[in-house]
Amino acid sequence: MADDVYALLLIALICAVGISLGKMKVKGVGLGVTFVFFTGILAGHCGLHIDPVILLYAMNMGLVLFIYTLGLQVGPGFVSAFRSGGVQLNLLGLALAAVATLMAVACHWLTDVSLPDMMGILCGATTNTPALGTAQQALVQIGQGGEASSMSLGCAVTYPLGVVGVILGFMVLRVWHIKRRNQNKAVDDEDNEEPFIVSFHVKNPAVVGKTLRQVAELTKNDFVVSRLWRNGEVLLPDAATTLQDNDRILVISKHKDLERLTIFFGERDERDWNKEDIDWNKLDSRLISRRIVITRHEINGKKLGSLHLRNRFSVNVSRVNRAGIDLVATPDLVLRMGDRLTAIGEEKAVEHVAKSMGNVVADLDEPNLVAIFVGLILGIVLGAVPISIPSVSVPLQLGLAGGPIIVGILVGAYGPRLHMITYTTSSVNRMLRALGIAVFLACLGLQAGPSFFDTVVRADGALWVVLGFSITVLPVVIVGWLSVKFTKLDLATVGGMICGSMANPMALDYVNDTMLSDRASVAYTTVYPLCMFARVIMVQMIIVLLM
Repeated sequence: MADDVYALLLIALICAVGISLGKMKVKGVGLGVTFVFFTGILAGHCGLHIDPVILLYAMNMGLVLFIYTLGLQVGPGFVSAFRSGGVQLNLLGLALAAVATLMAVACHWLTDVSLPDMMGILCGATTNTPALGTAQQALVQIGQGGEASSMSLGCAVTYPLGVVGVILGFMVLRVWHIKRRNQNKAVDDEDNEEPFIVSFHVKNPAVVGKTLRQVAELTKNDFVVSRLWRNGEVLLPDAATTLQDNDRILVISKHKDLERLTIFFGERDERDWNKEDIDWNKLDSRLISRRIVITRHEINGKKLGSLHLRNRFSVNVSRVNRAGIDLVATPDLVLRMGDRLTAIGEEKAVEHVAKSMGNVVADLDEPNLVAIFVGLILGIVLGAVPISIPSVSVPLQLGLAGGPIIVGILVGAYGPRLHMITYTTSSVNRMLRALGIAVFLACLGLQAGPSFFDTVVRADGALWVVLGFSITVLPVVIVGWLSVKFTKLDLATVGGMICGSMANPMALDYVNDTMLSDRASVAYTTVYPLCMFARVIMVQMIIVLLM
């Protein structure tokens, strides 16, 4: 059988078996796609192997595909996340990276493990293969290339528990968080960033007699007033609508702003408007509520306020659903292909809005593959650019992990502003990501399998495993606990920050499955580029300065 055919069959078999076993759960906990890695290790240990060139190509292709599509998915939320809390997240991520690195250096001084081996253990414990590659290049450039293979083995031995260790550390944090949540049941609601619908009776004299435009200028909170009840009639308000005493208004905002808005408007109506069974079209015979899909290329990249839908069609937009996540429909929200607007107005007016937006779902069935391949090209090129740093003799590179995710974030965030059609359906994006990470893990397991068990059973190998597991779990638990305890960050965001700082996309999949939130992915991509670059720099500088 030809080498390429055999390689494809073996990788596909490992992926199929690993994904199937990963669906098994013990007390509700499963490893998911991470099990592909262990299946690959077992296959490699049993003597199954493929041509090294094909192995390296498949591994890199899987990694690039996963990383780029991940950046593409969360790119739209990256910029806003960085502005609102990205500095704090990156500082926490850098703190986590620094603690793990300092622990590795301390373990080198306290044990007889050589510095190259310890750096390999560190790279495995933090699942940072780009740092391993650049550290090996640094060894070659300082004339210590013979240590590179031992460094790679140290990474392979500690990598499995590096993956599992982050998951275990997050599980510890989650158990603690559940106990904390039981003591304060309001935590989850306060952390919820998705739109929350509530109605108020206007009682505050400070807002009575003011227009909604003036009211919006008085508060820093984002909110949309979609309906107004006055004297038994339902009105469709706009920015020029003047609030009167005892008006009843329907407001879309965020749950964390509920208390402030209640004080601001006067009195909250206790009716629960967030139930799924509410028939919005029965609230008033004149007004209907309908989801409209943006499929016209001309709308891509425009701000919602620039469309002047209220002035042109007498229609309000209350929410925008993007990739399954509801967003408050603020005027400065940049629209993208595939966004679903919740439009409220008279039936004919809503139909006119639908025509202006496109609203042809069939147009979204075929993703724009050109944007994907162009982004992959740009990401690979960016990752190969050498970056010179003063006093460091070895030029650094972002590599195949850093370049594609940065380009993916930029294309996802700013592509619509340049009227680039970057839209892919959620199912297509998840499919590409799952395919990429499965192929990458299968190849990585095959690469580590032949020497894995022999090294683990040795005395020094067992020491490597213990040190690596400690370097993984202790910083995760310590920094994660401090983050949840002393900041206002929710557990999903902290979990994404941990996974991004530890360069662990497998653990990110576990966090996403556990928390059922997109915030973990946004936090991951917020901290990943800087933390990955920092880890690459720290490992190389330790090699150059201490060898």
